[in-house]
Formats: sequence, structure tokens, C-alpha cells
Amino acid sequence: MNAPVVLQVATTPASPTLVLRPWRMEDVPALVEVSRDPALRQWASSVVDNDADGARWVQAQQRGWAEGSRFGFAVLEAQPGSVCEQLVGNVVLKEVISGKPAAEVGYWTAAHARGRGVAPRALEALTSWAFDTFEGDGLESLELLHQVDNLASCRVAQKSRYDFDSILPAAPPSFPRDGHLHVRRTGA
Repeated sequence: MNAPVVLQVATTPASPTLVLRPWRMEDVPALVEVSRDPALRQWASSVVDNDADGARWVQAQQRGWAEGSRFGFAVLEAQPGSVCEQLVGNVVLKEVISGKPAAEVGYWTAAHARGRGVAPRALEALTSWAFDTFEGDGLESLELLHQVDNLASCRVAQKSRYDFDSILPAAPPSFPRDGHLHVRRTGA
């Protein structure tokens, strides 16, 4: 997994192209900006308050790629008529271990991009890539966890064909409330 992975989600009549690529240090200012959103902070497991926090967060994503265990993608929206891409979210594949049948996915969407289908489109691209890339290593299913009161994440899971599996008990501090476990299996 040494070559950089870039995934593209095609333009639709209602949505611009999405580009999913590994996080870079030049993403830090945009990451800090979107991290100011109170709704994102409510659900995020780590807080990014400033450039130093952002740099540490991006470095952690880069370490995950280097170790081959966690694959975080910045989700960027191609701006029509511009060479610029705007940060609209994050998707991640984590706990990938050769021979282990399940891994976990996660995501967040920037406040300015919510309600436009960014998370389901990016999650679908990540899901397809994960199964294509790791099925030969024994990956059979992907798990999506969210807190029970995160209704938007529940809708994303449903739109992305992650079936509700069970309620998980709270595990403070990182998971302070009960959660939903959604699962998608290969071929679903």
C-alpha cells in the first residue's frame, strides 16, 4: 500500500465530483476551520482547535497509511470552473488486519457540505475500495458505529446499505452513549 490512493466519485446532476485522497499537511488550515463546527465537535473523537492540533491529526492519519492499518481520506469537492478543491469531509477505514474478517469505517462531513449527499457518496467509494483491496486478505464485512442519538449518521448508514445489526453499550470516554452497529458484507 505504498502508492498513493486517490478515489473519484463522478459528478451527478445534483452533485459535483468528489476526490478522496490521503490527508496532507496543506489540509491543516481547512481542517482547523471545519473543526470549529459545534455539531462536528459533538461527535468527533478528537478535537482540532489550532494548527498544531491539525498537524498532529494529519500526521496520525499519515502514520496509519504507513502502518497499513488505518486509511484516512480527505474528501474534497471539485469546484466548477476552478482548479481548487474544497474540503467537505473525511472517510476512514480502520482496524484493517490481514486475516481478520471485519474492519471499521467512519466519516464526518463539514457543516457547509451537510445535506448534499457527500457522506453516502464518499462512504460508497471507500466501501468499494476496501472490499476490492482487502477481500483477498480475508475482509468479509465492514462495520459502522455511531451513537444512538446521531440520526444523521444513521441515515448515512442506511443510504449506504449498511444494515442495522445491534445496539452497543456505551464505552466512555470515547463512546459516551449507547451506539448502533451497522454492517455491510461483501457483495451487498
